[in-house]
Amino acid sequence: MQLTSTHDTPQVGAPRNISTEKMPGHWLLARLGKRVLRPGGLELTTRLLDQLSVGQRDDVLELAPGLGVTARLTLQRQPQSYTAVEQDEGAAGRLAGSLGGAPVRCLCGNAERTGLASEAFSVVYGEAMLTMQTTQVKMRILTEACRLLRRGGRYGIHELCIVPDDAGGEMRREMQRALSLNIHVGVQPLVAAEWRNLLECAGFRVVWEGRAPMRLLEARRVVRDEGFFGALRFAFNVLRKPDARQRVIRMRRLFRKYRRHLEAIAFVCVKE
Repeated sequence: MQLTSTHDTPQVGAPRNISTEKMPGHWLLARLGKRVLRPGGLELTTRLLDQLSVGQRDDVLELAPGLGVTARLTLQRQPQSYTAVEQDEGAAGRLAGSLGGAPVRCLCGNAERTGLASEAFSVVYGEAMLTMQTTQVKMRILTEACRLLRRGGRYGIHELCIVPDDAGGEMRREMQRALSLNIHVGVQPLVAAEWRNLLECAGFRVVWEGRAPMRLLEARRVVRDEGFFGALRFAFNVLRKPDARQRVIRMRRLFRKYRRHLEAIAFVCVKE
């Protein structure tokens, strides 16, 4: 879920007639100028790409790329080919137009059923998408990713994690309800052991795990992710739109309330 190359008002997925109060949180933040909406920020994304070791011989698939911040980081590593599957038709079209190039394909499709050939890729990854799915849908996406990978291929995810592993069920349900109601997107993060179990059940062997604090709307993280002028633009847009400002304040307050129980987590796995 990233911003377009124009820096003022990114046109992300949300219908124009949807109210600010009802708009999914990631669409709202993107329209305010927030480019990076991964829970662990650019730092954890970069660590994930480093561990995936994308190189010139790789055929790479990214699931749910949004408008391409991670895609551009991947293409800097000069893979043999890059394919994106994005469910939002408008976002897929804009990404295709902004990336271009012979080895680049941007397709509109569903991560559960991409329609792509089996074992067509050496690297598959997706960020900030599985957390928003039910366990059943998570498993279908992981199974599809495994089908698309060649044997020995690498798969990476970057998602939200509940801490500690023995977090109480009532606290988890309360947090999930609060996040889903506030962000207007179903949020179902897992503890690290549950993430690992899903990956292993889908046919992967985990070879690396990384963590980062979940500080999406904290000033220091915003500056690190967006740069000084990008952070200034985001702050200016928040300040000049009172209805959006109230929602951003509520989201940040909620993230702070649960900061002891939310982290960003990333895994790199190998298909056995």
